[in-house]
Amino acid sequence: MGKKPTIAISHLGCEKNRIDTEHMLGLLVRAGYQVDTNEELADYVIVNTCSFIQAAREESVRTLVELAEANKKIVIAGCMAQHFQDQLLDELPEAVALVGTGDYHKIVEVIDRAETGERVKEVTPEPTYIADETTPRYRTTTEGVAYLRVAEGCDYRCAFCIIPHLRGNQRSRSIESIVAEAKQLASEGVQEIILISQITTNYGLDLYGEPRLAELLRALGEVDAPWIRMHYAYPTGLTPKVMAAIKETPNVLPYLDLPLQHSHPEILRAMNRPFQAGVNDAIIERIKTALPDAVLRTTFIVGFPGETDKQFEHLLQFVKKHEFDHAGVFTFSPEEGTPAYSLPSQLPQDVMDARREALMEAQQPISLKKNQAEVGKVASVLIEQENPETGELIGRSARFAPEVDGLVYVQGVARLGSLVPVAITGAGVYDLYGHVATAADQI
Repeated sequence: MGKKPTIAISHLGCEKNRIDTEHMLGLLVRAGYQVDTNEELADYVIVNTCSFIQAAREESVRTLVELAEANKKIVIAGCMAQHFQDQLLDELPEAVALVGTGDYHKIVEVIDRAETGERVKEVTPEPTYIADETTPRYRTTTEGVAYLRVAEGCDYRCAFCIIPHLRGNQRSRSIESIVAEAKQLASEGVQEIILISQITTNYGLDLYGEPRLAELLRALGEVDAPWIRMHYAYPTGLTPKVMAAIKETPNVLPYLDLPLQHSHPEILRAMNRPFQAGVNDAIIERIKTALPDAVLRTTFIVGFPGETDKQFEHLLQFVKKHEFDHAGVFTFSPEEGTPAYSLPSQLPQDVMDARREALMEAQQPISLKKNQAEVGKVASVLIEQENPETGELIGRSARFAPEVDGLVYVQGVARLGSLVPVAITGAGVYDLYGHVATAADQI
């Protein structure tokens, strides 16, 4: 038996994609393949692609073309493989295999078949697979952080979103399976476990006949990890029961990532989010009452087809009124295969860009005010990086999720992957500044 080839993985896209990448790495290592981060040294490069919006697809294509020019054997995986399977194989002769979003667990078999000279296409049209705590995994995040998938797929059909088409309908893991994986991660020294799915507030609906997020959060309270953070909480799913679980489970952070997308009822109906239309204001006030310490992050889409100046102004005032801690703003991207792709009244890009700029400008003083309120406090900070030249530490407080929110720049000495008390001495629009707290700071 000859030496097995060396494989590198190029990861693109979201943290859901990252978990798929980590499982592929784990499966390959277990099967005896050499895995290397250096693509130049690898025989095969698996590109785990993103196909969520046009910009993500362009990045994926650029990566694929560069690897093809370097004469690499390319395995195309992920959302773009699911989305454009035949086109990719036609246009990239260097691609030796194509692996869909519901088939990444077959990666070892795919490489084995490619090694025999076969051009492999492994794409299940309606993905149903979801990994569990027994699936090997090789983490690619900083040592103190891990993502934990609680469910995969989505049952909603928002007019702008291609995700259900690429990842199938919702399928949840059992509470026991999730807790078992969380305990494993905690035993590896993980300080922060981030729960992800397409709609975390719908967790368990398919499995138990009703959402079971509150029960899951309480069960995770038994896990020895100081921070449990939740992403993608639809506001309508934040029931009194769920909010009570957040409040009463000490390691569950009161950090709520609410993908609101818009505030105007007509736009929300056009987006096929009628469950949200007209209830945003009431829900946000209810959250603030139930969880006064909650950190609220949200995302908005500007320039949805037909969005009028008046409807955009509604969104602008909504942002000013509710004062979210963090907000991400995206311009509408027409996705082939979604209802919004062919809607009339598509807006010019310059109008969308101007609206995005205006919304971000409205948010910045709010974010600055929220950060300035932290000055003078001592915050628990997860240390993730060290600047080798200055010795300055970089981490995040509980108010900041990785990659989407700000950072805390810390003077002092601390171990990477540890939670340390930091005296906050300064604030910018996005980031905080401080030093490792002394006894005097904590009085």
